[in-house]
Amino acid sequence: MQKKLLNISIVIYENVPQSVFALLNVCLHESAVNRLFVIDNSKQPHAALQMSGVEYIYNGGRNLGYGKAHNIALRQTMEQGVPFHLVVNPDVELQADSLSLLLEKMLSDERIGLLMPKVLSPDGEVQHLCKLLPMPSDLWLRRFAPRRYARCRRLRFEMRFADYDKEMVVPYLSGCFMLLRTDVLRRAGLFDERFFLYPEDVDLSRRMFLHGKNLYFPAVKIVHAHERASYKSVRLLSLHAWNMCKYFCKWGWFFDAERERINNYVLAKYKTNGL
Repeated sequence: MQKKLLNISIVIYENVPQSVFALLNVCLHESAVNRLFVIDNSKQPHAALQMSGVEYIYNGGRNLGYGKAHNIALRQTMEQGVPFHLVVNPDVELQADSLSLLLEKMLSDERIGLLMPKVLSPDGEVQHLCKLLPMPSDLWLRRFAPRRYARCRRLRFEMRFADYDKEMVVPYLSGCFMLLRTDVLRRAGLFDERFFLYPEDVDLSRRMFLHGKNLYFPAVKIVHAHERASYKSVRLLSLHAWNMCKYFCKWGWFFDAERERINNYVLAKYKTNGL
């Protein structure tokens, strides 16, 4: 695959540069990559990431947030007309042929607007990152309610009733790895910059779902060292809650007809047991 089909953006915040080198190396050796952006929200710049083939953008010590920082690169992709853009976390591990296989899948079906592979933890466990559109109860009651009730909410929300070894059309795919079709992104719009952190991926996934097809593609696997930081920090938990309030104010709290329609469609298509 020789054509330059893909731009890639990685947003970092106080990451150790060496932890990103393996991901950068895989991206730089993929022949289809046109431009590789590293957008740095850290307090101090990282000279080690100002390397050949990488377009390093330092935000002057300002933490712009996840979506706003990625939008810097996404706007350039749209202006240049590059057909695909990968939003990827710095803690993701890729195999050498992963990007080629994912691009082949995107090229095989022009309806696909957003693609995510199977995501594994470093210990090999599947991360259940195919999700329904959230209701307030999915994100708060499952954390603070009695364990049995919280478990039931989590199993439903994370679509554990479905077969994670098969392709699925999913309304909410994780922001750790979002392979986007530029034409669909142009119709759906960029990341909503009102969200500093956390709900920007569900918001963009939802809009991409309305304009194209969000596909989970388990034939390709990646490794993601998911830290679940908001479970460890009161500050990040508060930030998560505040930004989710913004999300529900945008789309609807308890009355969201579109959410109900989309989730019911997914449940009818993939639910095979009593979860």
